[in-house]
Amino acid sequence: MWGDEAVTYEVAHRTLPEIWRTLGHIDAVHGLYYLCLHGVFGVWDGGLVALRLPSVLAVAAGAAGIALLGRRLAGPRAGLLAGLVFPLIPAVQRYAQEGRSYALVCALVIWTTWLLVSAVDRPRGRRWAAYAGVILTACLLHEFALLTLVAHGVSVFRSGPARAVARGWGAAAGVVVAGTLPLAVFSTTQASQVDWIGAPGARTVLGFAAVVLVGLVCARTPPRAAHAAPPMRPGTLALPLLILPTALLMALTPLRALYVERYVLSYTGALALLLGVALDGVWRRSRDGGRRARPAGYAVAAGAGLLAVLTLVPVGTHLRTPQSRQNDAAAVARAVRQSARPGDGLVFTPARRRVWTLARPEEFRGLFDLALDRSPVASDTLHGTELPPGAVRARMLAARRIVVVHDVAGEPLDAADREYVKRATLRAAFEPCATRRVTRAQITLYARPGAC
Repeated sequence: MWGDEAVTYEVAHRTLPEIWRTLGHIDAVHGLYYLCLHGVFGVWDGGLVALRLPSVLAVAAGAAGIALLGRRLAGPRAGLLAGLVFPLIPAVQRYAQEGRSYALVCALVIWTTWLLVSAVDRPRGRRWAAYAGVILTACLLHEFALLTLVAHGVSVFRSGPARAVARGWGAAAGVVVAGTLPLAVFSTTQASQVDWIGAPGARTVLGFAAVVLVGLVCARTPPRAAHAAPPMRPGTLALPLLILPTALLMALTPLRALYVERYVLSYTGALALLLGVALDGVWRRSRDGGRRARPAGYAVAAGAGLLAVLTLVPVGTHLRTPQSRQNDAAAVARAVRQSARPGDGLVFTPARRRVWTLARPEEFRGLFDLALDRSPVASDTLHGTELPPGAVRARMLAARRIVVVHDVAGEPLDAADREYVKRATLRAAFEPCATRRVTRAQITLYARPGAC
């Protein structure tokens, strides 16, 4: 259970009044998701399985939605291939395994896109109402789903809409923006939560450019001729969704760094749709090109399949290990228990690393959290509240042994006075006895000189 999952698990197990008070301090952007998981645990408290099952089911639903989109826009085989490709994409595999909202938001965006196509085909009030309701739910689960509206707007107006379509989409978009605006405005009061996000590196930008290039190449494949003309071409629908949400978040970086891949995971649905249509095109050309073309087509298909297996199996295997995540909160808790004795002091630096206690709180019983004033639950927060720096120093000097949970070397040090006092007191009055690394966490046992 990695750190963010531990937060989901612990907050969803709080009472409804406690969840409501917590959202007033932090994580309002995830509030609806916590309430949904609270309901899941109320029906069945199945631990990690219950925590992750909604994400698994969301990816299954997303694959079904992509298959229906592909069928409507490019034929049954293109839909089938797109639906099979979607859960093979590494990012989809990863977030299908996590107890966070991203897979659910992605599935809702996919079904919103299907509703858009349906409404463009037959612009009726009920269809636009369903479209607005589903996308508003996605935005309330994570407000960056609002970027989907921009992509859909481009798709609608590129398709040369009738006046009824333009009017229907505009009304639905207005409802979604109005419904999301209160959450978006309130979440700005908690903007410090995303201070950890940095500018996307060259590798990230080049990876996005490669995905866009693949999408552009796939979009050049003409879809199978259908008995009834589709409401829009696959590329007209998929390319804006593939490109715009990610590009817009990256473009905002000079003002505020906000881009994280999981925030715009819905690009994977657009990529799967384009790949499904392209694979269907290769299939048709190999079938219709005569006897000479068929062996070549089969060879291309076999080679592509082998390459996919060689690429995806190692990636998929790695994604199913703790090392694929930034931290493993459950393993951190076990390592603290193995390093400590009952009565030892405990210090988290920076204080936000106390979130790792949420996965296995029982592992920390018998240890004295020297900086803690009020626990996460008592303070309606995720990390608890801490004592003033002087009180923290006095408690640390009264201890003989302290287990310190901190970041690995190379991570930026928190400049807050309380964090400086923790580090200075350890340097001046204690010596390190043993240290161990668990994914991105470091657990170090400190003792008075000569007491290791």
